[in-house]
Amino acid sequence: MNEVFPLRTVSQPFINYSYIIFDPRSRASLLVDPSWELGTIVNKLNELQADLKGILLTHSHYDHVNLVSQLTAIYHCDVFISVKELEDYGFKCDNLKGVNDFEVLTFEGITVTCLLTPGHSSGSMCFLLSESIFTGDTVFIEGCGSCSSKGGSAEDMFKSIQRLKSIIAPHVRVYPGHSYGSMIGEPFNNLFDQNIYFQIDSMKQFIDFRMRPNQSNLLKFC
Repeated sequence: MNEVFPLRTVSQPFINYSYIIFDPRSRASLLVDPSWELGTIVNKLNELQADLKGILLTHSHYDHVNLVSQLTAIYHCDVFISVKELEDYGFKCDNLKGVNDFEVLTFEGITVTCLLTPGHSSGSMCFLLSESIFTGDTVFIEGCGSCSSKGGSAEDMFKSIQRLKSIIAPHVRVYPGHSYGSMIGEPFNNLFDQNIYFQIDSMKQFIDFRMRPNQSNLLKFC
């Protein structure tokens, strides 16, 4: 079974979670959304004696891709992001590879299914393994990402969450790009109780609530 090592990294005002996915037999590893604290990431990879095979990017916002260039210079690994994100935002780095919806990536004991989940950005992507899913800014334990930036869409976010609800097994653990008070790694099934956006089945109600006016804080979800 693959292991997941969350890395809470900070560059004020941002607090992000990056993740190392590690196969203990082959020592192959993947890194999800490297944001801040290069030393923290490199030290953990060294501690694991990990062989970094690739970087997975859920989307191209700066606080999720900040360290990509430095890491590719060190490890010379491939970088994976959705084709749609590349087309719409023009993100560039070395060793960049576009991936499509339901494309499967394999790395010496690690198998990843790529799921296109627009809403926060038009090319946002979640990465699904047998026991875990990495959701970036699509789904948090407490809510969902904002839909008001370039390429964002509350309608698309509703469809993406409904899609995930129909695909993801109850036991799969959810690893988002940020935490707003809840513990990361909750089983997917728990979000039906903890996440208000999982409880709205009407697209109109979802859009009205996500885009409601006069929100003092877009990251307070109820």
